[in-house]
Amino acid sequence: MAAPPNFEEGQSTYRPPRFNGQYYGWWKTRMHDFIMAENSELWDVIYDGPFIPMKNIGQPSVIVPKSRKEYIDVDRKAIEKNFRAKKILVCGIGPDEYNRISACQSAKEIWEALQIAHEGTTQVKQSKIDMLTTEYELFRKKDDDSIQDMHTRFTYIINELHSLGEIIPGNKLVRKILSVLPGSRESKVNTITQEKNMQKRTIDELIGNLKTCKMKKKKDNERKEP
Repeated sequence: MAAPPNFEEGQSTYRPPRFNGQYYGWWKTRMHDFIMAENSELWDVIYDGPFIPMKNIGQPSVIVPKSRKEYIDVDRKAIEKNFRAKKILVCGIGPDEYNRISACQSAKEIWEALQIAHEGTTQVKQSKIDMLTTEYELFRKKDDDSIQDMHTRFTYIINELHSLGEIIPGNKLVRKILSVLPGSRESKVNTITQEKNMQKRTIDELIGNLKTCKMKKKKDNERKEP
């Protein structure tokens, strides 16, 4: 799937994907993968919140936060993870998005602020999921669609659902594509559905197979023409 317009690509693998307010689902998935590749513990900080050094005082014992003077080396290293995660997120957004999160104290707050701004509250998010699910269920191949056009439209829907936490199993996606193919491909559909490894076939393998068949059919027709 081609990159969305207005999506700035980093110049190297060391730069986080940059977000300027559009295609949040695209950026969210890529940023998650970038952070996991950098250090999976940084994602833990974003998901669970920053580490806060604590201590026991009094009788009976009460747990309270330590003062900065009481931090030991282990505490400081754990705290640094929040700032490293914040740095990556801040470097991955533009000026307008930075204004949304400039007051956030933790990487978790930044991530959640962007999520609410672009996905909405839980209720709004569920409404989007319902809308996309309906779009998925009603998905059909248009008469003037090429295999690639159909794949691009289909991938957009499932990627948006994935970014909202709705993951559709791969074998179900394959069956969905097979069900929307025109009648002229019935013999091919029957061949694929009867394969022993049908459950293991991926959507990309299916699309590649369909493209190959289309090219072969085109060449066969050209040979038949005088």
